[in-house]
Amino acid sequence: MTTRPKVTPCSQRTLKPRRMHFLWLFSVLLAFSVQNASAQDISQIAQSDPLIISGSIGTRNTYYHSTSSYGYASPLSNSIYANLDISIYGFSMPFSLYYSNDNLDFNYPHISFNLTPHYKNWTGYVGRSSMQFSSYVMSMSFNGVGVEYNNKKTRFGVFYGNLRSAVNDDPTDPAARTPQYRRVGWGFKVGYGNASNYIDLYMLRAHDQLKSLHEGWRGMVMPEENLVVGVKGGLSPLPRLVISANVATSAFTSDTQSEKITMGEVTRFDKIFDAKTTSSVRFAGDVSMSYSFLGISTALTYRMIQPDYKSLGTYYMSNNYHSLGVNLSTMLFKKISLSGSFSGQEDNLTDKQLYTTRGFVYNAMASTRIGEHFNLMAGYNGYTQVQGDGTAKVNEQTKIHRLLQSFTFTPTYMVDNETFSHTVNLSANYTDNKDKNKYATGQSDVKTTGLGLSYGITIKPWELDLNTSLSHQLSKGYQSEYKSDIAALTASRAFLKDKNLSVSATGTLCYNEVKYQSKNLSMGFDASVGYTLKKAHTFSLSGGLNKYGDVNMTKQRSNLDDLDINVSFNYAYTFSLLEIKRKADKKEM
Repeated sequence: MTTRPKVTPCSQRTLKPRRMHFLWLFSVLLAFSVQNASAQDISQIAQSDPLIISGSIGTRNTYYHSTSSYGYASPLSNSIYANLDISIYGFSMPFSLYYSNDNLDFNYPHISFNLTPHYKNWTGYVGRSSMQFSSYVMSMSFNGVGVEYNNKKTRFGVFYGNLRSAVNDDPTDPAARTPQYRRVGWGFKVGYGNASNYIDLYMLRAHDQLKSLHEGWRGMVMPEENLVVGVKGGLSPLPRLVISANVATSAFTSDTQSEKITMGEVTRFDKIFDAKTTSSVRFAGDVSMSYSFLGISTALTYRMIQPDYKSLGTYYMSNNYHSLGVNLSTMLFKKISLSGSFSGQEDNLTDKQLYTTRGFVYNAMASTRIGEHFNLMAGYNGYTQVQGDGTAKVNEQTKIHRLLQSFTFTPTYMVDNETFSHTVNLSANYTDNKDKNKYATGQSDVKTTGLGLSYGITIKPWELDLNTSLSHQLSKGYQSEYKSDIAALTASRAFLKDKNLSVSATGTLCYNEVKYQSKNLSMGFDASVGYTLKKAHTFSLSGGLNKYGDVNMTKQRSNLDDLDINVSFNYAYTFSLLEIKRKADKKEM
């Protein structure tokens, strides 16, 4: 739920009732817009129904009351929604409408259209779409057109469209959003080969449109331009050996209005990219090798991304680091599964940072099944971070040297027969976050122990599910200690002949303590009822009550002072407005 925005008296006087009605109607019409349209295989059009119109309408209503001054939601929230789907020979065009009393400022929805027809090995893209590219070249969606061809060994694809829309608020508005240019891009990919032996070539050309942004913003936000070329390939010289690589080069200009370079080797590429004084060329890539022998699977991976590597076809990408990792897995005695991995990462590739940071991640996992009912799983995860010299020498008293490690142990017991189904699960976890600097005082060290026990039973003749759980967590830090204990019990059952009436209830008890500060206790009860009528009408009613407070005996008030109550009623109706079937001219209204 969201907090209802405040409506000032001034705004109420500015909009006359008739104008308010017009704006409400106008917003509804805009909201009733095409959100998404898609199509099935074109070759199956003749097998599809000529016309099917279906949809749903519903309402969500929630009441919330709290005696605490920290209430997190508005007292009453109501919403109405409607969905309509028009399917013409398999082409689906859904419409939607949503109105809420929390949405008083008429935020119009974003209109998105997508059409993806298929025919044999061909796929077309119209509207908001995405295409599989190299992760170093293109990972975001585009709003435009494209076509793709795939068969067993040959593949090809090309697209053109907007990578992002302009944000062009009034520069004089104090609450204006961060401005951005409209970004346009096109790209293609071509490849040949199978899963083990293949090669793929990718290219992306993207730029910001200068005129898409108000002149008042152009001195603050620089238009960018980018050309990215990537190659991905794999080779399997031996039956159980696979070598693969994924590399890319990015030519990036941070300000297309900067001066063009007219001399030197870069002028040879003027036909595809204009090199400016703000341009740079960077590299990113990875190479991996996997091999299986004597029941052991191994993989070795190296990755490097140069500083300031950027592609306008990706949302965000870390750079200025390289890493090396290894993975091992095997099966012992056909019962015990073992796996482990280790990787190390280092930044400051150009030695221009003040310090160099190195991180090491390592883990091990073992699992086995004992008999028909008992499973065991144990694991270890560790992370070490250290700081080294860069352009400056590391101060031994303040340098970063941290160790984070955790141990988990999870046994599970299961029994299933004609009458009952039992599941018992125990979980134990220990985490240690420690500052390993020899001068550290331990102020940032934290040790956490967690224990959990759950039991679930299904009584099949009654179709009744019962679940109970207990959990305990203890965290100790520097002169601090936190403890939490939670108990919960849940029961659920379906009723009536068609099992279209469902009832569930949950009770919880929670105790939290911060040593020498507070002791909080909360007791909660939640229940819900759901009913489906003729497979078209769905009703649900749920409610919850939570009583809580500080129970520290040293306080003047030491009881459950606060109370939260929430009640929710939902209704949905699904319908078929019109159906024209392929094999008969039957209309159902």
